[in-house]
Amino acid sequence: MTTRVDRVNGFDVPVWPPANGVGPAVVLLQEIFGLDDYLRSVAADLADAGYLVGVPDLFWRTNPGWSCGHDAAGVADGMAVASKCDPVEALADAAATLRHLRSLPESTGRAGALGFCLGGSLGYALAAHHDPDAVVSFYGSSVPDQLDLLDQITCPVQFHFGGRDPYIPRDAVRRVEEAVAGRQNMEIHVQERAGHAFHNSVAPMFHNPEAAAAAWTLARAFLDARLR
Repeated sequence: MTTRVDRVNGFDVPVWPPANGVGPAVVLLQEIFGLDDYLRSVAADLADAGYLVGVPDLFWRTNPGWSCGHDAAGVADGMAVASKCDPVEALADAAATLRHLRSLPESTGRAGALGFCLGGSLGYALAAHHDPDAVVSFYGSSVPDQLDLLDQITCPVQFHFGGRDPYIPRDAVRRVEEAVAGRQNMEIHVQERAGHAFHNSVAPMFHNPEAAAAAWTLARAFLDARLR
């Protein structure tokens, strides 16, 4: 349950405090569906595990507080709203949220980011341009076409993709695998039988429970090792 909504640079950041009162922070970055029940459940899971979680409203400039369904109509609506989201402004919002969470009394000072889809791309950019302590990027569609950013990243990053993602072809994922290979503090995991948004438990058209469980175990272990 969200205990409060903080205001950061004019936009809302719902905050979940860590279960034990103090912990490392995670900026949770949304899919095109907005801050919905799925993302709230992920935030609650992380808070229960001892993380301070903040979720910036990335669509606040055009559609504040917006969310949609998880069917084909919702995908179309979400893509339309997301198309109005300026990536430079969204990155600035994510960075402001990172700084805000680090400053809170519930924070140990260490802070990372975890993002899905749109948020996976944004988390990757955050790692390249700002100073998170770790980033987990789930199926960020812009990652394969921005591999030049890898040279700018100094923090640990974990990438997740689906091998049957219709939005991110397997050849594009392979380019990421090849670019990440041998880089210190970077790892990539591909759930070969999963498609896009396979972790989204409230989207029947996307969810793959087996792949979701496997990837989430890896993500949690990665965050625990880098942020605690």
